This record gives sequence, C-alpha cells and structure tokens, in this order.
Amino acid sequence: MTEPSLYPCFLGPYGENDALLERLVVEFLRDHVYWRRNLYPEDPPAIPTRAAQQPAFQEFEARLRRELHTLSASLKRSVPFHSPRYLGHMVSDLLLPGLAAQILALPYNPNNVSDEAAPVTIDLEIKVGLQLARLLGYVSDPEQDGCAFGHLTSGGTLANFQALRLALALKCFPVALRAAAPPGMSIPEDDMQAFRLTPAQAIDLLVGWQGWLSALEPQDRVCWRKKLEAERIEQLGGVRFFATHPELAPPVVLAPVTAHYSWSKGMKMLGLGREQLVLIPERGMRLDITAFEQTLRDLDAAGASPLLAVAVFGTTEFGTIDPVHELVALRERRAAQGKGFAIHVDAAWGGYLATLFRQEDGTLRSLQSMRAEFTSFPSANTHAAMAALGQADSITVDPHKLGYLAYGAGAFVCRDHRAMELLTETADYVFTGAAPSGYFNRYRKLGQYIPEGSKSGAAAAAVYVTHRVLPLDHTHFGQLVRQTIRATEAFVARAEQFAREMRSRLRVCVPYPPDSNLVCIAANPAGNLDVTVANAFMRQIHGAMSMDSPVPLVPLQNREFFGSTTTLREEILGTQDMHRILDELGLDTCSMRADDPRSDRLLILRHTLMNPFIIDDENGISYIDRYFEYLSRRVALLLPAKPSSSTT
Repeated sequence: MTEPSLYPCFLGPYGENDALLERLVVEFLRDHVYWRRNLYPEDPPAIPTRAAQQPAFQEFEARLRRELHTLSASLKRSVPFHSPRYLGHMVSDLLLPGLAAQILALPYNPNNVSDEAAPVTIDLEIKVGLQLARLLGYVSDPEQDGCAFGHLTSGGTLANFQALRLALALKCFPVALRAAAPPGMSIPEDDMQAFRLTPAQAIDLLVGWQGWLSALEPQDRVCWRKKLEAERIEQLGGVRFFATHPELAPPVVLAPVTAHYSWSKGMKMLGLGREQLVLIPERGMRLDITAFEQTLRDLDAAGASPLLAVAVFGTTEFGTIDPVHELVALRERRAAQGKGFAIHVDAAWGGYLATLFRQEDGTLRSLQSMRAEFTSFPSANTHAAMAALGQADSITVDPHKLGYLAYGAGAFVCRDHRAMELLTETADYVFTGAAPSGYFNRYRKLGQYIPEGSKSGAAAAAVYVTHRVLPLDHTHFGQLVRQTIRATEAFVARAEQFAREMRSRLRVCVPYPPDSNLVCIAANPAGNLDVTVANAFMRQIHGAMSMDSPVPLVPLQNREFFGSTTTLREEILGTQDMHRILDELGLDTCSMRADDPRSDRLLILRHTLMNPFIIDDENGISYIDRYFEYLSRRVALLLPAKPSSSTT
C-alpha cells in the first residue's frame, strides 16, 4: 500500500500538489525581493516605478512573453517523466523539497567553488558530502582524522573521472616522494614497492610527509614542497613520469564489461588511454570474481599494476549489483602480498538504494528484517555488497537519479578526506590566504579540489534540503525506495504471468532477477528461431513507446506507455548465459552472428520502476497490470492468432 507520507513529496502525476509548490515559490520569491529591498534601504531604486509604462519596457515584456509562451508550448512535447506510465530511463518526478529549494536558491546564483562566491551553499555542499558518506558506510564525523569527504558534480561521469584522478595521485605520490628523498622519512625501498602501496598506505605516507614538513623552518618547507612537486606525475605528465621511472608501466583500470562508458572517457581524458582499461567478464550479469582474479595474475606475469578496480552498484542497463564484498576481500589478500590497488564503486544508480539498508542511527539493518518486507529482496549477495560499500576507497552516487532531484547533481565521495590534498589546485584570485585548519574551513575553498571551475550552489541547496526533509534511512527516504522495490517485485510476478498467458504466441523471459528497481524483458514470437526476426519484432513493440518514433509529432496522449530498450551480447554475458537466454526464448544460437549488425545482439525491453505511484492504491489502479494489458494488445496486433483448423 502506498505510504501516505509520500503524498506531499512530489508535484504529482496529476499536478495534485500545485497549490503547495505555488505557495512555496511565491513565499520565497517575495522573501528574496524583501531581502534585496532591505539590504541597503538608503539606496534609491535604480529602476523607476514608471519604467513599466514606457514603450521600450512594454516591447521587451511582449517579446519575453512571446518567447516564453513558445518555449512553454514546445516543452509540452517533453517526455512525461512524472507519469506512472513512464517506465523508461532512470528519471521520474522531482521531489518537492529539492525543487523548491533549488528555485529558492537560484536568484542568489551562488557559485560553489569558493566561500567568496557562495558563503552559504558551499557549507551545504560539504554537509551533503557527509550525509552521503554516512549513508554509504563511511566515517562521517569531521572530528576524526579519517573522515570521508564528498562533493557534488554535474553527474556520475565527472564523479568517476574524479575517482580516477584521486586513484592515480595516490598511486604515484609514494614514487614521487622516493624521488624527492626527504632525509629521515621512512619511505619504500624501491619504486615498484612504492607503486604498489594501498591507498591507505599512501595516505599514511602523505600524512607523514606533512608532519615532516611542519617541523621545518618556513623557507626550508617551501624548498622541499617544490622539490616534491617537481617529481609528481601531476607536474611531469604521464610520459615523463614513467620515463623517469622505467621499471614502472602505466597502471590499468579493471572494470566489468557492463561498466558505464564514462570509464572509457575518463581514461582518455586522464591520458592513460583506452588501452589501459581492462574489461572483466561477468557471470549472471555481475562481476565475475574468478575472472577478475585471473586477470590480476595475468597482470602480475606481465609486470603490470592495477590502479583501480571498479564495481557497479546498480548497472545502468540492468540494475544488477556486483559482489563488492568479494572484491574487497580480494583486495585485502592482494594487499597482504604487497600488491595494493584502489576500489571504486560506481553507485550512480543504486546509491540511494542504500537508504533501505540504514537504521535511523546509521547502522546496517539485518538481512532478516529486510526480507520480512519483501518477497525476495534483497538477496544475500546484495546485502553483503551493501555492507561492504564503506570499505571501498571512493564511490559515485547520483542524487539526480534515485535521489529524485533535478539534473545535474551527481556526487563523488572518498573514504578518507586527507587524500584530497593531492588534488589541490590554487589560483590567487579565487583562493587567498594560507591553508585554513579544520575540516569545514579547508573545503570552503572547494574549487581547489574539484574538476569544475564553476558549479551551481542551488543544486547543493536542493540536495541538502531534501536530505533534511527526508533523512537517508529506511523510515524516511527509504519509504520512497521501498515503494519502488515492491513495484519491481509485482512487475516481475506479472511478467511471469504474462509469459504464461502468451505462451502460444510469444516466448517471454526475465533474463536476470533484478537486484534493484530495474527489470528487463526478452521476448520472441513463438516458433521463430532467428534472432534477426526477434529483434525486428521487439523494435515494433518498442516503437509505439519511444520518443524516437518515426512520427515525432504524434501527441503524447496517443502513447499509452513510455519505455526503453537495451541489448544482450555474448561478449558481455558469456556464452553460457547467452545460450541459456536464447534457449528460453526458443531461438537458434547459431542465428546470432557477430558479423551481422541485425543479429549480433538480442534486443530487449528495459523498465525503470522509479515512480512511487505505479501502483495507485488510492484509485485501485495498477499501471503494471495496465502495461501488460497494453503489451497483450500490441502482441495481438503484431501476431494475430491463427484460425483453428476444423474438419467437416
């Protein structure tokens, strides 16, 4: 049953909470105007009250209204993400607390790179980082040395790039410190040993270096800092750094084959190159730890070193969750052998799923207590992966996905904030004075640590206020996520019923049991053996649900539902899983041809079940049932029943 506490959270599919949003917007717009009028009341108004009667003013207003009306009319062709009929990509209606907070903050136009440009919202962003750190299992008390740190980004792509930057800085810093050779410091014996330290060991070395510097006279401190900077990869660049240390080779990044394409982008941007990205096979659409371990052995034999291992907590295409706990255990075993590497979890999609796992005090809920609320969620592996998030070195999470906030609001969170010192970039006109002490004071110069040179403080206000109104635990924000997981379980059950109902016309299967609120369906006309024919059929099914329809100006109301597609490929699934799915659909495995773009992969329907009103208890409507009734009608049109033969 829909939780009544969710009713005021959104504007609503029918605009039900328009009065609430209107009151909030008008109240705080007036409040902003009062602030302007009372800031320097002795100053006269620069725009005279008679200005509105002047022809130029009226002409401007007429043009403005015309363009806004044109824009408003055009936007009516937008995708109706707010509707329970939208089952496509990772977007839904926006939470009212975030929407209202963002609208409230926009006229102040804070730029969250420095407290000079955003004295209020930059503090909110630092607090958002701590809110997310607590959710993900990191230390979130700024008074502790190893406290986590997080900041917002435009999206998961930039957060993943930040993870690469930090991992490379930590990987190469110990080598640079060896080259600088500060006397009296305990440093690794050779470059390879230095290069293979764990991130935690590199941070300890960084802290030791800072302590060593603090004991020097100011002039000597400056000299030694310059000496170290001259040896760092950030100064030399990759080519000179590795030429200076010939026994080392550029490190590789290990990611599952289902990883987001941002990792390829990041490797290119960082100068490591796409060749240094090694994609690991999957088993059951989740990272294959056995294959991962074998890849590490292959790297050992080649004298190569891993930089970063990526696990995905909610894949973009399938919503599946990699075994983070197994990856962490493998990292610990390797660290004991002097072969350290970092772990980054790309939880852009699944990060807010963690709200279901958190008690109000921040502790982890037991698997048993969670299982009592659902049919099968979470699996033991999903629960174990969630419990291990706090042992990853960094995590990406997107508030603009399962956090129900406006684009762009991604986030990067690292386990130990002290590592961020390696990313510092200074500019006198933005960042003035000596480095301040204290956690909050340090990061109020946020632009020193992040990739962006300008960023919206309004987005930080939106995320912070949302987390305050809906704390990140299972009794608050988790109520929203719980509703979508229940919808997911209902969707899977209805898909299985649909498969039984359609058996004479259509072979249907759910290729993988979902780990989150994303479900895929594969289908093939009964009796068909050819992947090419199956793909053509699925394109027809999806065509009426896509905004990429050949007739783009068809009214939205003529589309009953909105969905998305993805594909299954043997190089991602592996031969065994690919053949299993083809067999379930009655397809000939030989009809999948790597040299034919029509049949080198299997097209499937992809459904993201984010909208909390997909099951509308208030009106006794299940949009899940309606969706499968719609699919049944589509199938009947495309595959009319054959008349039964009769004898006379």
